[in-house]
Amino acid sequence: MTTLKEDKLAAETHMNAVQLKVGDMKTMSEYYQKALGLEVLVESAEGTTLGRGTQELVNLRNAPGLQLASRNEAGLFHTALLFDTQADLAATVLSAAQFDQSKFVGSSDHLVSEAFYFTDPEGNGIELYFDRPREGWTWKNGEVSMDTIYLDPNVYLNSHLSEQAVATQRKAAADIGHVHLQVGDVATARQFYVNTLGFDETTALGEQALFVSAGGYHHHMAMNVWNSRGAGPRKDTLGLGEVLINVPSEEEIGKLAERLSFAKVTHHHTGSELRFNDPWNNNLRVTLG
Repeated sequence: MTTLKEDKLAAETHMNAVQLKVGDMKTMSEYYQKALGLEVLVESAEGTTLGRGTQELVNLRNAPGLQLASRNEAGLFHTALLFDTQADLAATVLSAAQFDQSKFVGSSDHLVSEAFYFTDPEGNGIELYFDRPREGWTWKNGEVSMDTIYLDPNVYLNSHLSEQAVATQRKAAADIGHVHLQVGDVATARQFYVNTLGFDETTALGEQALFVSAGGYHHHMAMNVWNSRGAGPRKDTLGLGEVLINVPSEEEIGKLAERLSFAKVTHHHTGSELRFNDPWNNNLRVTLG
């Protein structure tokens, strides 16, 4: 079946700050500042927004009455922070590894990227990564080649860490490269994120995981069932509060609203902003950016 261009998200689509509902604001804010080298950009009674420079990366929303989500529920698998250089990545991997409330859970060479994985004090997954140059990515029949090859963190730090990168860590740029979710099943995720929202499928691991993007990126979002196969809609718990997606124009927001209406997905459209939930009750917001 041919997919019309107007049924696809614009190539300029990208991810933005992830909102997390947190139970202990002091501990979580300290973690993101000290472990990941982020700075407080906005602080209020409702929460704290942290980032690098003027780029918002994580929005911590105060929710002390909520419970931690179970590992088997749908929700956030990890938020992925993308760095411009290997030295910048290494500096943040070092600070994350040294912080006493940080949990290192692995590192991998994915062919398209180099990635290190941590968990914050309330169990939210974090990926810190660097993209290899796009001209080195391998595509075949619309799918990008990715793998999971062991990446020795000590060798990586010895190869790429520099005194300058450590000294200027908080000034180094970072972005939300992608957001990875836990879902109940891959087929439903494909129907929603590819057929309805308009992402391109870039690769899949059978019925275990799906990777999607706009504009030829390896993935802006991913969904897996490794812990959550069969999960239903989320309860209101600590963890993921909102996924923010930026598109380049109000016209693009309008096209997406039309696709949601056609698919009978409940949404709120203000012209410059679109809010809706995925099949597992994950909140998504699409804005200009």
